[in-house]
Amino acid sequence: MPAQKQVRDYIRTIVDFPHEGIMFRDVTTLFADPRGFRMAIDQLLHPYAGLRFDKVVGLEARGFILGGAVAHQLSAGFVPIRKKGKLPGAVISEDYQLEYGEAVVEIHDDAIAPGEKVLVVDDLLATGGTAEAGIKLVERLGGQIIGCAFIIDLPELGGRARLEAMGMDVHALCAFDGA
Repeated sequence: MPAQKQVRDYIRTIVDFPHEGIMFRDVTTLFADPRGFRMAIDQLLHPYAGLRFDKVVGLEARGFILGGAVAHQLSAGFVPIRKKGKLPGAVISEDYQLEYGEAVVEIHDDAIAPGEKVLVVDDLLATGGTAEAGIKLVERLGGQIIGCAFIIDLPELGGRARLEAMGMDVHALCAFDGA
Protein backbone atom coordinates (compact mmCIF):
# COMPACT_ATOMS: atom_id res chain seq x y z
CA MET A 1 0.00 0.00 0.00
CA PRO A 2 1.49 3.38 -0.97
CA ALA A 3 2.21 5.93 1.73
CA GLN A 4 -0.43 8.57 2.33
CA LYS A 5 0.24 11.78 0.43
CA GLN A 6 1.52 14.77 2.39
CA VAL A 7 0.86 18.43 1.57
CA ARG A 8 4.33 18.68 0.03
CA ASP A 9 3.40 15.93 -2.48
CA TYR A 10 0.69 18.12 -4.01
CA ILE A 11 3.05 21.03 -4.73
CA ARG A 12 4.54 21.25 -8.20
CA THR A 13 8.00 22.68 -8.85
CA ILE A 14 8.49 24.71 -12.02
CA VAL A 15 12.13 25.19 -12.97
CA ASP A 16 13.38 28.62 -14.13
CA PHE A 17 10.16 30.50 -13.37
CA PRO A 18 9.81 33.47 -13.30
CA HIS A 19 13.57 33.78 -13.91
CA GLU A 20 16.41 31.41 -14.70
CA GLY A 21 17.71 29.72 -11.57
CA ILE A 22 14.41 29.97 -9.66
CA MET A 23 12.62 26.82 -8.52
CA PHE A 24 9.01 28.08 -8.33
CA ARG A 25 6.88 26.18 -5.81
CA ASP A 26 3.42 26.12 -7.38
CA VAL A 27 0.58 25.66 -4.89
CA THR A 28 -2.15 25.81 -7.53
CA THR A 29 -1.84 22.03 -7.88
CA LEU A 30 -2.48 21.74 -4.14
CA PHE A 31 -5.49 24.06 -4.36
CA ALA A 32 -6.92 22.10 -7.31
CA ASP A 33 -6.99 18.81 -5.42
CA PRO A 34 -9.89 18.63 -2.92
CA ARG A 35 -8.07 16.26 -0.54
CA GLY A 36 -4.82 18.19 -0.72
CA PHE A 37 -6.54 21.54 -0.19
CA ARG A 38 -8.58 20.23 2.74
CA MET A 39 -5.47 18.69 4.27
CA ALA A 40 -3.58 21.99 3.96
CA ILE A 41 -6.36 24.02 5.59
CA ASP A 42 -6.73 21.51 8.42
CA GLN A 43 -2.97 21.46 9.04
CA LEU A 44 -2.72 25.25 8.95
CA LEU A 45 -5.34 25.38 11.71
CA HIS A 46 -3.96 22.54 13.84
CA PRO A 47 -1.47 24.59 15.96
CA TYR A 48 -4.22 27.05 16.82
CA ALA A 49 -6.88 24.55 17.93
CA GLY A 50 -8.91 25.96 20.78
CA LEU A 51 -7.79 29.56 20.22
CA ARG A 52 -10.23 32.29 19.23
CA PHE A 53 -9.46 34.60 16.32
CA ASP A 54 -11.35 37.69 15.28
CA LYS A 55 -9.71 38.10 11.88
CA VAL A 56 -7.62 36.18 9.39
CA VAL A 57 -5.36 38.34 7.26
CA GLY A 58 -4.44 37.00 3.81
CA LEU A 59 -1.45 38.40 1.95
CA GLU A 60 -1.77 39.12 -1.77
CA ALA A 61 -2.57 37.03 -3.69
CA ARG A 62 -2.57 33.30 -2.90
CA GLY A 63 -2.99 34.19 0.77
CA PHE A 64 -6.52 35.28 -0.17
CA ILE A 65 -7.42 31.73 -1.20
CA LEU A 66 -6.02 30.23 1.97
CA GLY A 67 -7.17 33.04 4.22
CA GLY A 68 -10.79 32.82 3.10
CA ALA A 69 -10.92 29.08 3.76
CA VAL A 70 -9.15 29.42 7.13
CA ALA A 71 -11.42 32.30 8.19
CA HIS A 72 -14.45 30.21 7.32
CA GLN A 73 -13.20 27.31 9.46
CA LEU A 74 -12.46 29.66 12.37
CA SER A 75 -15.75 31.59 12.02
CA ALA A 76 -13.61 34.71 11.81
CA GLY A 77 -13.61 37.69 9.49
CA PHE A 78 -11.24 37.86 6.53
CA VAL A 79 -9.06 40.88 5.73
CA PRO A 80 -6.98 41.18 2.55
CA ILE A 81 -3.64 42.96 2.47
CA ARG A 82 -3.28 44.15 -1.10
CA LYS A 83 -0.76 45.75 -3.38
CA LYS A 84 -0.89 49.54 -3.49
CA GLY A 85 -3.90 51.00 -5.28
CA LYS A 86 -6.09 47.87 -5.24
CA LEU A 87 -8.32 48.66 -2.23
CA PRO A 88 -11.12 51.25 -2.41
CA GLY A 89 -11.59 53.68 0.45
CA ALA A 90 -9.21 54.85 3.16
CA VAL A 91 -6.10 52.73 3.63
CA ILE A 92 -2.79 52.71 5.47
CA SER A 93 0.36 51.66 3.62
CA GLU A 94 3.67 49.96 4.36
CA ASP A 95 6.74 49.95 2.12
CA TYR A 96 9.01 46.92 1.95
CA GLN A 97 12.03 45.72 0.02
CA LEU A 98 11.89 43.27 -2.85
CA GLU A 99 14.87 41.46 -4.33
CA TYR A 100 15.12 44.19 -6.99
CA GLY A 101 13.39 47.30 -5.66
CA GLU A 102 10.56 48.27 -3.37
CA ALA A 103 6.86 47.55 -3.11
CA VAL A 104 3.93 48.80 -1.04
CA VAL A 105 1.05 46.91 0.55
CA GLU A 106 -2.13 48.37 2.01
CA ILE A 107 -4.98 47.54 4.35
CA HIS A 108 -8.25 49.37 4.97
CA ASP A 109 -7.78 51.70 7.92
CA ASP A 110 -10.84 50.24 9.64
CA ALA A 111 -10.25 46.54 8.85
CA ILE A 112 -8.99 45.57 12.30
CA ALA A 113 -10.07 47.02 15.63
CA PRO A 114 -7.58 47.49 18.46
CA GLY A 115 -7.17 44.29 20.46
CA GLU A 116 -8.57 41.96 17.81
CA LYS A 117 -6.77 38.62 17.62
CA VAL A 118 -5.31 37.98 14.16
CA LEU A 119 -3.87 35.05 12.21
CA VAL A 120 -1.70 36.00 9.20
CA VAL A 121 -1.84 33.49 6.31
CA ASP A 122 0.04 33.11 3.03
CA ASP A 123 1.18 30.33 0.75
CA LEU A 124 4.95 30.90 0.88
CA LEU A 125 7.48 32.35 3.30
CA ALA A 126 10.67 33.37 1.47
CA THR A 127 12.53 36.49 2.66
CA GLY A 128 9.61 37.52 4.88
CA GLY A 129 9.38 41.05 3.44
CA THR A 130 5.71 40.92 2.49
CA ALA A 131 4.75 39.19 5.74
CA GLU A 132 6.72 41.72 7.80
CA ALA A 133 4.97 44.60 6.02
CA GLY A 134 1.60 42.95 6.64
CA ILE A 135 2.40 42.40 10.31
CA LYS A 136 3.38 46.06 10.69
CA LEU A 137 0.05 47.14 9.15
CA VAL A 138 -1.96 44.93 11.51
CA GLU A 139 0.01 46.18 14.50
CA ARG A 140 -0.45 49.82 13.45
CA LEU A 141 -4.21 49.21 13.61
CA GLY A 142 -3.86 47.71 17.09
CA GLY A 143 -4.38 44.07 16.12
CA GLN A 144 -2.77 41.33 18.19
CA ILE A 145 -1.09 38.76 15.94
CA ILE A 146 -1.38 35.29 17.45
CA GLY A 147 0.40 33.47 14.64
CA CYS A 148 1.65 33.43 11.06
CA ALA A 149 0.82 30.32 9.01
CA PHE A 150 2.29 29.32 5.66
CA ILE A 151 2.10 26.30 3.38
CA ILE A 152 5.78 26.51 2.35
CA ASP A 153 8.91 27.80 4.06
CA LEU A 154 12.10 28.46 2.09
CA PRO A 155 14.49 28.46 5.09
CA GLU A 156 17.58 29.47 3.13
CA LEU A 157 15.97 32.85 2.39
CA GLY A 158 15.58 33.72 6.09
CA GLY A 159 11.92 34.68 6.32
CA ARG A 160 11.14 32.54 9.36
CA ALA A 161 14.09 33.95 11.30
CA ARG A 162 13.05 37.48 10.29
CA LEU A 163 9.49 37.02 11.58
CA GLU A 164 10.59 35.18 14.72
CA ALA A 165 12.97 38.08 15.45
CA MET A 166 9.82 40.27 15.47
CA GLY A 167 8.34 37.97 18.13
CA MET A 168 6.01 36.13 15.76
CA ASP A 169 4.94 32.50 16.12
CA VAL A 170 5.58 30.98 12.67
CA HIS A 171 4.05 27.74 11.41
CA ALA A 172 4.77 26.19 8.00
CA LEU A 173 3.50 22.88 6.64
CA CYS A 174 6.63 22.01 4.66
CA ALA A 175 9.99 23.37 3.62
CA PHE A 176 11.95 23.28 0.38
CA ASP A 177 15.65 23.83 -0.10
CA GLY A 178 16.78 26.56 -2.47
CA ALA A 179 15.06 29.61 -3.85
